[in-house]
Amino acid sequence: MTKYIIGTSATMLLLVAALSHPGLTAAHGGSDMEQDPCMRLAGENMVHFSAYQPQYELKAQYCTEIPQEGDTFLVVDLVDSELRNEPVGMRVMKGPVSTETEGEIVVDVSPRYHPDGVLRSEVRLDEGLYTVTIASETQNLMRRPQYHLRVQALDYSAIVRSTVGPLIGVLLWAWVLYKLVRSKWLRGWWAPPGS
Repeated sequence: MTKYIIGTSATMLLLVAALSHPGLTAAHGGSDMEQDPCMRLAGENMVHFSAYQPQYELKAQYCTEIPQEGDTFLVVDLVDSELRNEPVGMRVMKGPVSTETEGEIVVDVSPRYHPDGVLRSEVRLDEGLYTVTIASETQNLMRRPQYHLRVQALDYSAIVRSTVGPLIGVLLWAWVLYKLVRSKWLRGWWAPPGS
């Protein structure tokens, strides 16, 4: 019975640890490019978007959730070589934008050639929502990749995900302890001999 209790306790502890820190159990390396949330199709070609804030975290790169407001480097990698042979530009607009005419333009990088395959811009982002649109002169409006950025805003789904796992683990652990305390075996083990 002692082995059962130790095994159950160890399993519960591993479950709580895995639910508390899902990043430790999920590997990112070697992921397929089509599954990368920062990749988008620009027509038939792939682009990859990254945002950097080296003044806060030197090596961290972000895609859609930017943790702090401030100066931000926006980088678009033109993955396919076809895009390097045509003018490509980028527009950043404040707010969730569905058409070209809505919202306030924060930065507008006019389309030009990028033989190195990298489109860069630096912009100051305040707290709020932004839309980044990447376009070439040969693409129609429906095929332009868009990224919706959230800058220093609370992501309630992430908060729920980070608290539900540990809460379930604690409740499960409490239930096991309750069942253990209520068991006849434990009461018999703690009872004085001869009673």
